[in-house]
Amino acid sequence: MAMLPLNALRFACLSSLALLTGQTAMATEGGGSSSPMGSDQWAIGAMPPPGLYAQVFASHYRADSLRDNRGDKVPVDFSVTADSVSPRLIWVTDQKVLGGALAFHSIMPLVDMKIDLNSQSQNKRGLGDMFFGSALGFHHSDKLHSLVALDVIAPTGEYDRNDLTNIGRNYWVVEPVVAASYIDPTGLNADIKMMYDFNMENRATNYRSGQEFHFDYSVGWAVSPNWVVGVGGYFYRQTTDDRVDGEQLSDNKGRAFAIGPSIKYDSGKGWFLSAKWQQESNVRNRAEGDAYWLKLVFPI
Repeated sequence: MAMLPLNALRFACLSSLALLTGQTAMATEGGGSSSPMGSDQWAIGAMPPPGLYAQVFASHYRADSLRDNRGDKVPVDFSVTADSVSPRLIWVTDQKVLGGALAFHSIMPLVDMKIDLNSQSQNKRGLGDMFFGSALGFHHSDKLHSLVALDVIAPTGEYDRNDLTNIGRNYWVVEPVVAASYIDPTGLNADIKMMYDFNMENRATNYRSGQEFHFDYSVGWAVSPNWVVGVGGYFYRQTTDDRVDGEQLSDNKGRAFAIGPSIKYDSGKGWFLSAKWQQESNVRNRAEGDAYWLKLVFPI
């Protein structure tokens, strides 16, 4: 199931930036995505036993570089900083569907974002775009787990087409998800979560962002029963062109890759804490920066 929409929060400002600088090469509307890139790590595909669970995500992102279709730096003076705390509630039911455990979740991102562009600056705080979803979890062995999910991202965040900074994207997104985890408490730990985003039209701008494929990943080793260390990040590709007033835009598809160190502490008592830093590279038609993530998971 999808995580907090930091990418939407940190990039929603860029449509305004493009208008102000004369740049039109940003992929998707404003060069951003509603779904977060790289937020998930460790035990992505492992559904917990029936019950009610809470997760709290804290994140910090900063970028001061925009990349064009060739990967060159766009000559503008800007920076974007986004901080968020996002509670997530997960309900794993006793119900089985097609052999999988049925679960539901929602995420409520609380955001503080600031944009500086040449002599202009704007800061916004508030609720971002919320996630709602359902999933089926499967346990193939004591180490191998998987899930399939369908998430919907709702345009609940504040949006004004004339503002420099926005903490919502003003359109709905439907996102199928497939995830898998291999968890060995004395050895290899590996996770992948693949997502595909179907973006609806922003009616305030008549802009429909292209479809997007991306996956989060993590690979590491259990150095003790409680600690896992490794690396994690994401891979991103925009698969279809954007459209404005029904007209197709070409040569502006986004792409990116990120990697960085990651660590997890499992208490053995039902809760765990993970942390990650990831650096973006190979970026096209998007902002390039780095992000820090903290994730706390615990039963209620």
